[in-house]
Amino acid sequence: MNTMTAFTTTRDELTTTRDELTTSLNKLTTVRPELVEGWASTSSARTDSGSDRTDSGSDRTDSGSARTDSGSARTDSGSDRTDIVSALKFITCGSVDDGKSTLIGRLLLDSKSVLQDQLANVSKSGKADLAQFTDGLSAEREQGITIDVAYRYFNTANRKFIIGDAPGHEQYTRNMVTAASSADAAVVLVDATKLQWQDPALSLLPQTRRHSLLCHLLRVPSIVFAVNKLDALGDNATLAFTNIRASLEDFALAAGIEVATIVPISALKGHNVVESAEDGWCGYTGPSLLDILELLSVTPADTALPLAFPVQWVEKFSSSSDTSQGRRVFWGRVAAGVAQVGQTIKVLPNGQTATVAQVLGHTRKPGTVQANHSAGIVLDREVDVSRGDWLLAVEPVASVASASEDDFDTAPAATSLLPSRELKVTVAWMDDEPLVAGRVYWALHGHRWVKARVKRVIHRLDINTLAEENADTLSANSIGHVELLLQEGIAARPFNESRVLGALVLVDTASHKTAGSVLVN
Repeated sequence: MNTMTAFTTTRDELTTTRDELTTSLNKLTTVRPELVEGWASTSSARTDSGSDRTDSGSDRTDSGSARTDSGSARTDSGSDRTDIVSALKFITCGSVDDGKSTLIGRLLLDSKSVLQDQLANVSKSGKADLAQFTDGLSAEREQGITIDVAYRYFNTANRKFIIGDAPGHEQYTRNMVTAASSADAAVVLVDATKLQWQDPALSLLPQTRRHSLLCHLLRVPSIVFAVNKLDALGDNATLAFTNIRASLEDFALAAGIEVATIVPISALKGHNVVESAEDGWCGYTGPSLLDILELLSVTPADTALPLAFPVQWVEKFSSSSDTSQGRRVFWGRVAAGVAQVGQTIKVLPNGQTATVAQVLGHTRKPGTVQANHSAGIVLDREVDVSRGDWLLAVEPVASVASASEDDFDTAPAATSLLPSRELKVTVAWMDDEPLVAGRVYWALHGHRWVKARVKRVIHRLDINTLAEENADTLSANSIGHVELLLQEGIAARPFNESRVLGALVLVDTASHKTAGSVLVN
């Protein structure tokens, strides 16, 4: 009897608890729209207050604010494709010893993203060496430089971030290109103490120019210039920032670079990094670097383009008894467009056509998959497809009716991308051996390897004057325009239309070293 009574009591308690949870859930559901509305108004208020603070600054600060506001306007006008909530992947770049690693360490420390044991490992005599948070290789710590790209993760109350610490040495430019190719934003650091800041027409460092141009060529959506180490100039910091900002604006205008903003910082002391400096330090009263990063948009997916899907892996399930569709799943990441059931596709290079019978997400859940997301595609029949092949959307070619045509004529089918063997490209050359006409390299497009021969070198870009110079070779770390002839045609788009379809990598056929980064014009 006691057992029965206890059981009844427990059941009643569970019922009461369930009712309480249901009531709480209903309350949360009722409050949720207000929270969403409040979050939106808070974000808007932060943006407005940021622009108000900037407008109250000097004339040059006002022009910088105008750039920032115009960038925000561009973002707002494309709200359909704007995303300022997802994790932002950005890199820090610039010349040697400009404070890139120190800046990342300051962001991690002041945003409270560092554990006590991590802080203890980089502290000496009670003082933290902020650069040690990212310089993890023994060679980096011994030499005090950054060699490889180091990624770190942190988040604030408003957003998550992925930081790539790119090396500044000219020797490791290829590592910087690797990091910038997938970045949503770039923070280009400028060391004020290395420049003739007293001169209004001062010259920027070559590596600052090179990294800025590479970010622009690689279509990094947002570029922020951060003028560092101004604290070392004392009372001359305002004059130095004014002159450096003028030179950066002139350089960006000549190079066609759209700059999100230019902000003075001190990575060592933390001025304008996470919290805004007081009293209009350096004549700047705008938002801090972290506030700016929180409002930058991630790279929009190329969903408006026709489907282009590079096959990375072929999964076989031949034991299936279902013969109504193909018994292989082609996995990869959608490069452009949207993968959905019913689409007619054409396989490159063999030219066979088929219909998409099933689309799987990365969790194997059926549905549509947009660009930049992994997908598995099942076709309606067995088709010869292997790693490196492309599945391209088919668009019917409109036929012009004429009196000679009979009723049996049908419009031919063609892919949305016509394969091309001859390409005019921009090359960022990274090999120690110069690029010369006649050399043959392996070219990687998606997951497909083809032989590529250099027809001719058209121009070389002078990073100091931005002039195009006639040249027949490209030396290490040079940027130039080149004509390539491929052994087989590839489905390429201009890089300014698609970062995936318009990019190739050249690899030396003998040493297998990455030789150059190629952007289709």
